[in-house]
Amino acid sequence: MENENIAVGLDIGTTKIVAMIGRKNDYGKMEVLGIGKAKSLGVHRGVVNNITQTIQSIQQAVQDAETSSGMKIKEVVVGIAGQHIRSLQHSDYITRPNGEDVISEADIDRLCNQVHKLVMLPGEEILHVLPQDFKVDGQAEIKEPIGMYGARLEANFHVVVGQVSSIRNVGRCIKSAGLELSAITLEPLASAKAVLSQEEKEAGVALIDIGGGTTDLAIFKDGIIRHTAVIPFGGNVITEDIKEGCSIIEKQAELLKIKFGSAWPGENKDNEIVSIPGLRGREPKEISLKNLSKIIHARVIEIIEQVYMEIKNYGHEDQKKKLIAGIVLTGGGAQLQHIKQLVEYITGMDTRIGYPNEHLAGDSDSETTSPMYATAVGLVLNSLESKEKSSLMKRFSDEETAQEKEETADATEADQDIEKKREKSKEKEQKTSKKFFDKWAEKFKEFLDNAE
Repeated sequence: MENENIAVGLDIGTTKIVAMIGRKNDYGKMEVLGIGKAKSLGVHRGVVNNITQTIQSIQQAVQDAETSSGMKIKEVVVGIAGQHIRSLQHSDYITRPNGEDVISEADIDRLCNQVHKLVMLPGEEILHVLPQDFKVDGQAEIKEPIGMYGARLEANFHVVVGQVSSIRNVGRCIKSAGLELSAITLEPLASAKAVLSQEEKEAGVALIDIGGGTTDLAIFKDGIIRHTAVIPFGGNVITEDIKEGCSIIEKQAELLKIKFGSAWPGENKDNEIVSIPGLRGREPKEISLKNLSKIIHARVIEIIEQVYMEIKNYGHEDQKKKLIAGIVLTGGGAQLQHIKQLVEYITGMDTRIGYPNEHLAGDSDSETTSPMYATAVGLVLNSLESKEKSSLMKRFSDEETAQEKEETADATEADQDIEKKREKSKEKEQKTSKKFFDKWAEKFKEFLDNAE
């Protein structure tokens, strides 16, 4: 896997671990080369709580991806979520030594690095520093300050913070699975990369990723991320409720939810019944589909209301912050029947299901374009983009170095030329001064002769 155009995303979820290998094709779309999936055993609500089991699941997913692609995986980009994630707004500035120079990428990096040094609560670490808008010498609402003149560069930041121990545990699992960790990305940001269009981000959109153990939220407006949140329950609490409400085992509850589940109870008639085989020779159980959808409905409402509260906290009801593009649902939970209608009914916002097919090559199979793989696709896309950026930067710095060498060589030649010219002019001066001195000596002689 030496090719720098290839990237691997590892989505460590509560219900499943996905390893995805992808590369950019000639048309700039992402081609999925291999995918591996394993049941996630050591993760609870997005947080690793059993290192050994998580390592085994990671190894299995990676092995499957390697088998299907025929490649060896060395390094991965990992998505992180969990209830320990929080975000905050922060403003910071730098004073540039020379306001006559144009603002460069290096100045923005210096400002971001300064924010990275913020003192957090004990046990917390900054994951992402995302600039929202800039101010140059007091001039506000600048989206792209590169190339402008100014002495004071100021910015508002969206800072994502997570628990150090949780991040370290993820890192340890990856290392123990024999892999290298190239980067950590917040999962809602990865999902957003995969399923949102630029127009939606401009208009204002809330991405809701309903996973197994957590529901992630990312809000965009004017093309910039404005708010992120992780709500500590997802699809598995629905399964848990079905298990309790129908007195069946978890495996059966999960199958019921996927095959017959609906978020809208009005759809099912009273006489629609599913028969479930009993355990070890016991009588089969009969479950009414209406009751099943009532259980699902109650729990989905709870999840959506929590998310809607976060959207309100961001300020969606304020006219300037209104999310015109509404809501995009993705993740495994978005496959639940009639969930789109329920979300529209509760929030009153336009809703669509987000499939990660916008950036994928046209011949991708239907499994890869499922909302379930949105995070994995986003992680690979992010990794490919950062690799492209770093190779461009490398090429740019190589070109700069070559140019500097050329300039140095030219300067050396120029110096040599100047030196030669100087020597010539010295000789000339000497000759001129010789002539002048000779003339003066002759005149002086004449004067002395006449004086005698």
